[in-house]
Amino acid sequence: MRLVSILVAVVLFFNSCSINNFSIDNDLQQYFDQYKAKGSFAMFDNAQAHFTIYDSANFRKRYTPASTFKIVNSLIGLETGKIFDEKMIIKWDGVVREREELNKDLTMEEAFKVSSVPYYQEVARRIGKDTMQYWLDSIKYGNMQIGTAVDSFWLNNQLKISPDEQLGLVKRLYFEQLPFQKRTQQIVRKVMLQEDNSLYKLSYKTGWGFDEKGDNVGWIVGWIEENRHPYFFVLLVQSPDRNYDMRTNRLALLKAILKHYDFMQGKK
Repeated sequence: MRLVSILVAVVLFFNSCSINNFSIDNDLQQYFDQYKAKGSFAMFDNAQAHFTIYDSANFRKRYTPASTFKIVNSLIGLETGKIFDEKMIIKWDGVVREREELNKDLTMEEAFKVSSVPYYQEVARRIGKDTMQYWLDSIKYGNMQIGTAVDSFWLNNQLKISPDEQLGLVKRLYFEQLPFQKRTQQIVRKVMLQEDNSLYKLSYKTGWGFDEKGDNVGWIVGWIEENRHPYFFVLLVQSPDRNYDMRTNRLALLKAILKHYDFMQGKK
């Protein structure tokens, strides 16, 4: 019944998949085991309309988006003019933080790349609660719950989103199907680009937070392009270890999975 439920959700959501285009790949467990984590991975091959998933049990459960919400925070900020463009600077608040790259004035592009929470908390305050809620409702982002604190709802488990919803969001962003101006979506796609070489382009946003039990919740959501074909992915990484090196392990895990599918090697 769980498999049927997932299949129906995939078919309805992408409106281009069929049951023949759906596969479960349990071979990916070796990579989660290697990095001592649990979680879920899904990929949608747009050219073939093929959907691959590992651990469907977690695919439709909702978790804190953590810093993956910077995708939407950027979209709303740009659309409402609270962010002029990717070069807009917000002054450092003077609070010295452990990560040195946060202790300076940052542009929007820099803040996105280093995942600066203070920068985007200020953006959220400038957007305001009512406007933020309007846009979350408009794009049906996760459970659409903000609560009372406009600058922390994506960090404190008030707002939650599932891996399948994350995957749908980045797919719509790539094809400019979200209810934002093209310029807005183009700027966000631009700052999501992390690696660009002759073999591939890799675009993503990371996230790292904790659930109500205090367990790690890590994300990487985005797409990889080879031969001008996009493949959309979502990676959810979970660990109860409070000392888990999420920043290092989630990206290493993603790249291990991508190589498993012959990406980044000039084989596509």
